[in-house]
Amino acid sequence: MRVALVNPPWDYRNSIYFGCREPHLPLELGYSAALLAASGHETLLVDAHLEGLTAEAAADRVAAFAPAMTVVATAPTYLFWRCAPPELRVPRLFLDTLAGRGGTTVAVGPHGSATPRPALDKLGCDIVVRGECEEVVARLAGLPDLRLETLRAVPGLAVRDGEAVAVTGPPQAGRFTDLPALRWPDHWIARHRHHHHRFDAAPDGPGAEVEASRGCPYTCSFCAKIDFRDAYRRRDLGIVLDEIDGLIAQGVTYVYFVDEIFLPQKPLLEALVTRNIRFGIQTRIDLWKPDLLDLLGAAGCVSIEAGIESLTEEGRAALDKRCRASTDDLAERLIHARRTVPFVQANLIAVAGDDPDLVATWRDRLRGQGVWANDPVPLYPYPSSPDYRRLWGEPDDRAWERAHAHYLGQFTQFSEIQDERPLPLSELEAACGCC
Repeated sequence: MRVALVNPPWDYRNSIYFGCREPHLPLELGYSAALLAASGHETLLVDAHLEGLTAEAAADRVAAFAPAMTVVATAPTYLFWRCAPPELRVPRLFLDTLAGRGGTTVAVGPHGSATPRPALDKLGCDIVVRGECEEVVARLAGLPDLRLETLRAVPGLAVRDGEAVAVTGPPQAGRFTDLPALRWPDHWIARHRHHHHRFDAAPDGPGAEVEASRGCPYTCSFCAKIDFRDAYRRRDLGIVLDEIDGLIAQGVTYVYFVDEIFLPQKPLLEALVTRNIRFGIQTRIDLWKPDLLDLLGAAGCVSIEAGIESLTEEGRAALDKRCRASTDDLAERLIHARRTVPFVQANLIAVAGDDPDLVATWRDRLRGQGVWANDPVPLYPYPSSPDYRRLWGEPDDRAWERAHAHYLGQFTQFSEIQDERPLPLSELEAACGCC
């Protein structure tokens, strides 16, 4: 089968989107392409965001390839599935522009994972994949046909059944551990000048994103991962190093590990010590001992984003953090990490009961030691988070609209990267015909 895999040209105007707005490698589409190629399928990988393509140019490129199936992402890379733009206007615009020239259209991402029927309706596509997508996409390509009766045998899909929608099972989780080392086009890497979450130095070469593990063993209330990337799995070390070595050979000088939680992995860190690469991570500082923090810095880590969230034990318990360290212990580990890692950030969120004066004093203390601590901000109750379910129960067809209205109605303070006040979801999606 000929399969096109597309990352659309992302546009975040008036969105609540919390993630970085620079292009990042579409890892989920890269894995899908690798598995498809290994099974003998012909693939076209288009990243309109990274390549600077309009929806029209991307659609024309896909149409010229004449695929039997076109896969479109509803979030800009796996790194941001947990904080994706709630609106589906960008992938819908691409699909409208493609207008029947891409064969069977398939959407992958967090939206269909949590709310399959609305995603199918808003996007106007033929199939929605629920959960981690790479193995499911490869299975779809191997089917004798893509008729409804054939698709019913594939778990984790939402498919049109006349006026109704057939859901063939819950969100899927891939094996992940043996996903092949990704290889990206040279011209993509050359364009990827962004070093995600790096602040210690100006980029001295291309950047890239890599995945060493997937999922998280913790169930913090605010984290949107119930329907995808949930169970913790570690990728084979040899595969990860093979991928990193390939990136280094292409001139990459910095990689960002997209892992939900970069847990201490001594063999990986020891292997990175011998490689000329810098990297960034997101982690929990309470899981790191001083000697491993020293090894982390020696291995080339230049950026740590550490989730602290609340400065009281009660606040962390309310968020289901399961954190055994005290607030003072957390501060000491952050300060210790800063001795060898140029940029260390303590992430704080707005938690009821946290004393503003305590927060300000703690932030000043950390900043005095060179550790950045953000001004606490409220979080969005994504449909795939425990917070959403505590508020409203299982997500229904209005889950994204409900979460969006709740967020806009409750707070006036938004993320520091948001230059424009976010619009209601109905307004964001109305322009592309989603609603």
